[in-house]
Amino acid sequence: MKVNVINKSENPLPKYAKSGDAGMDICSNEKMRIPPFNWKLISTGIYLEIPEGYEVQVRSRSGLAYKWGLTVMNSPGTIDSGYRGEVKVILKNHDHRTYELKKGERIAQLVMAPVVTAELEEITELTNTERGDGGFGSTGK
Repeated sequence: MKVNVINKSENPLPKYAKSGDAGMDICSNEKMRIPPFNWKLISTGIYLEIPEGYEVQVRSRSGLAYKWGLTVMNSPGTIDSGYRGEVKVILKNHDHRTYELKKGERIAQLVMAPVVTAELEEITELTNTERGDGGFGSTGK
């Protein structure tokens, strides 16, 4: 699938690190400090023209999460097909150390996904299931 992109940064376009990867790494277009237990909105300089019927999900990078406690705050974030603004990433620092973000550093992954549009039909009662309305923790520890 081809996706039109404008790159207003000095970074390479988002790309898959290895064949078969689901997510493309996207880089920061700025240098900044992320204090402990805070979050920042990070510019990427990337603008996408996502085809109708698709979304791009913005997800955390596992290495940053494991080594530094950095995650995409609204993970997965959704970029809708109608959006034409800059892709930005909300990074949250869950660690006690300040994170020194470098310009050009890989900060998140972009995953292209099909969108299914639901048509809601209002009713007065749902069908019964074995689980029923058992919620949080109802299926075990």
